[in-house]
Amino acid sequence: MGVALEKSYNFALNTVKSCYTIMQEHKEYIITKQLIRCATSVGANIEEAQGGQSVKDFTAKMYIAYKEAKEAHYWYRLLKDLNMISLKEAKEGLEAAEELQRIIGSICKTSKNIK
Repeated sequence: MGVALEKSYNFALNTVKSCYTIMQEHKEYIITKQLIRCATSVGANIEEAQGGQSVKDFTAKMYIAYKEAKEAHYWYRLLKDLNMISLKEAKEGLEAAEELQRIIGSICKTSKNIK
């Protein structure tokens, strides 16, 4: 779980920094707001899952984190295709979102098997 927390925090931090640059350079606020919201939600839901009252509660929060990582991936693709983000930043954001999906997906599968 420590890896998921650390990677989700770094993902949120890097995403917010990239979005602030996009806001300054392109005056774009709608897509960046959506991206910031879901990218920061990943780690927040992982944190919240740790305080889950049951395995079911834990798993539900982790699934939310997984879905938020998928959404962030979508917004990164859109910003890349609109040429509002550098290819390097887009690649890093997309890869980080995909890695988080794999990590969180694995945690979800494991937690489903706990009774």
